Amino acid sequence: MQRASRLAPLLLPEPRDNVKQSDKIFVAGHRGLVGSALVRRLLALGFDNLVLRTRDELDLEDIASVRAFFEAERPNHVFLAAARVGGIFANNTYPADFIHDNLLVQISVIEAARATNVDKMLFLGSSCIYPKFSEQPIREEALLTGELEPTNEAYAVAKIAGIIMCRSYNRQHGTRFMSVMPTNLYGEGDNFERTGSHVLPALMRRFHDAKLAGDREVVVWGTGTPRREFLHVDDMADASIHLMRVWAEPSPDGSIVGGPNAINEIVNVGYGDDIPIGELAKMVKETVGYQGTLAFDTTKPDGTPRKLLDSTRLHSTGWSPKVSLREGLARTYAWFLENHDEARLG
Repeated sequence: MQRASRLAPLLLPEPRDNVKQSDKIFVAGHRGLVGSALVRRLLALGFDNLVLRTRDELDLEDIASVRAFFEAERPNHVFLAAARVGGIFANNTYPADFIHDNLLVQISVIEAARATNVDKMLFLGSSCIYPKFSEQPIREEALLTGELEPTNEAYAVAKIAGIIMCRSYNRQHGTRFMSVMPTNLYGEGDNFERTGSHVLPALMRRFHDAKLAGDREVVVWGTGTPRREFLHVDDMADASIHLMRVWAEPSPDGSIVGGPNAINEIVNVGYGDDIPIGELAKMVKETVGYQGTLAFDTTKPDGTPRKLLDSTRLHSTGWSPKVSLREGLARTYAWFLENHDEARLG
């Protein structure tokens, strides 16, 4: 007997004009940097019907378990913030883990969301999806126009696959799955592991340890010349919820925010300004209160020369960031000091 075909007409619920506070919302990866910020922001906005599962409670790489979870809970909306992430060292050392784990999570969650008629889903990508030598600032149209940065190619390919999955599901199944591309994120709840963290928390941990040990010098990887854009995670959470509520929805004049095909577009989420890694290191040094000297190990890789996002598409919807880099650094270090025992320090 022929198996039931997915090509049969899909009965979708009536589209909603917005996300209601009573809606059930699943935040996948709620203990991570972005996921925890999403939960904080959703609760602050009055969205208290949240569905949360730890990794021990739900393995997002297990397709059958994820499908059963969605069938049982039937969330209205999903924030897919769960992912294996890391800095240059981790990406370059464990590329198979990065592509394998992220592909499995995306396949499991995206398909389960389709099968259970989720109203809207927001997929969290990464700015590393863009070509290494993209024109700056990077517009969304740069996707798939050039070669990727080799040190995080596996992770980038996994995230690109997630974007194409969302577009393809929208086209074939009429889903409303959107993809957002954040710049470098940091903030409370970050990963401060010596070998697995991103550049900003890695620097903060290195200066903190050197301060306690009385070290005279801290060495930073690379030349210090690459430029990076940084966005506080609370701004990222706020932008994500804003987009979930307004993207591809009718505006007061009857037009569709983002254009008629907005749901199939990707949206950059950035601060709008960048800084050389060398200057960032000096700011982190000042924030921590380290009194020693700073040196650069030019034998280590720099990564992409520059990565500044063009966030015009997002800003056209009325959103803008609120947390400056200096304020964000101070808040992040204060959190690190207060939560030292719980922070990821490895």
